[in-house]
Amino acid sequence: MKPTDIRIRSARWYAVPIQTRVPLKFGAETVTEVVCARVHMEVERADGTVAEGWGETPLGVQWVWPSALAYQDRLEALMLFCDWLTAEYAKCPATGHALEIGHHFLEEQLPQLRERCNATLPEGVVIPTLAALVCASPFDIALHDAYGVANGVPTYTTYCAPWLASDLATFLTPAEDAPHVRFEGLFPADFFRPTPESRLLAWHLVGGLDPLTDADPGADSVQDGYPATLVEWIARDGLLALKVKLRGNDAAWDFERLQRVGAIGLAAGVRLFTADFNCTVTDPAYVTQILDRVRAEEPALWKLLAYVEQPFPYDLEAHPIPVQSVSERVPLFLDESAHDWRIVRLGRELGWTGVALKTCKTQTGALLSLCWASAHRMQLMVQDLTNPMLAQIPHVLLAAHAHTLAGVETNAMQFYPDASAQEAVVHPGLYRRVDGHVDLSTIKGPGFGYRNAEIRRVLPSAHAQA
Repeated sequence: MKPTDIRIRSARWYAVPIQTRVPLKFGAETVTEVVCARVHMEVERADGTVAEGWGETPLGVQWVWPSALAYQDRLEALMLFCDWLTAEYAKCPATGHALEIGHHFLEEQLPQLRERCNATLPEGVVIPTLAALVCASPFDIALHDAYGVANGVPTYTTYCAPWLASDLATFLTPAEDAPHVRFEGLFPADFFRPTPESRLLAWHLVGGLDPLTDADPGADSVQDGYPATLVEWIARDGLLALKVKLRGNDAAWDFERLQRVGAIGLAAGVRLFTADFNCTVTDPAYVTQILDRVRAEEPALWKLLAYVEQPFPYDLEAHPIPVQSVSERVPLFLDESAHDWRIVRLGRELGWTGVALKTCKTQTGALLSLCWASAHRMQLMVQDLTNPMLAQIPHVLLAAHAHTLAGVETNAMQFYPDASAQEAVVHPGLYRRVDGHVDLSTIKGPGFGYRNAEIRRVLPSAHAQA
């Protein structure tokens, strides 16, 4: 072991419940509440130094596990799996850099643990791969944070030699049609921005139920001091980039939604738009017909349509749909399907041109997907899982270091702003958008720079510990 290497000593997780102030529509389902999984992990360095790290991810049931099963049944299964993960991470035998330990766990332990846990669940209740990754992500994030804390440095400065003994060729394999791509002797830092951004363009999510103007249903349903309509959000936050949630099964509604949002945004100076069909489409012609209509009837909006996000089903291996007809018109980004770099590779073969990275699929996985996609000249974005509290910090750090197409999606301040009140005292620029941007300048110190000792967050009793 190198002196900087670590091993995991213990883990525990906390279930932090949050209510949304307004509903958020995800595909066929609507989010009104979420449980955030916050993880504390203790690690030991080779020289005996002990340090702690923290990670957090919302267990976004409707996003990670679309199903006809009752919400509560799915949530309870995910919370049970977090209990299992607590014990499994605490006894993980791997040592080294956090990326090396994280990769070992994801490859060698997580798949078998998911199978064992699923075998104990009621018939018909099967935790999918994406849900298992999201449950694992706060543990993995805490591991990366703890590595930096143990060594007294920001974690992002360690994604290179001499901290990492393993180069990217240990983890990644180039596409067969890309003989120019080599990972030997390269590390994640080789694919980062030379200087991380300290201020990021912030994408605002226009949910399927969000009122756009005062004339829309629901515009006066919540009076809590925060904006209620898209018009009000643009005015208050100076928004410059809008992500529009669509239905994917109602072409007339989808086009009208894009048209209305486009008209409001263009009049207010919005510079970028994207359309998110949330995995509800099975025929590329559905998307291309809407895109062609936008190009013909709304040319100003068309010029600012930066990309389209994940119209097609989650499981790319079960639904290997050729998508070149879409990506020839506009960049097409994997999101829910992009479980890891291997699925990104499959997506590229099918015609996808970009990847939406998410820390909720683990910091380890996000970094490796970033490197594989960048090496193969795919475009990048960093997308949100409505990340509040500590979850916001690794999320924006990833975007600050990645060569994203433009900034970062961040929307927790829309749906549960008060949830992050304690963290916002220390990091005010992370939890409110100003002039269409978020400010990362308060992130300082080792690990992910949470400054957790300054945040007066009172946690419930641990849900499980080992």
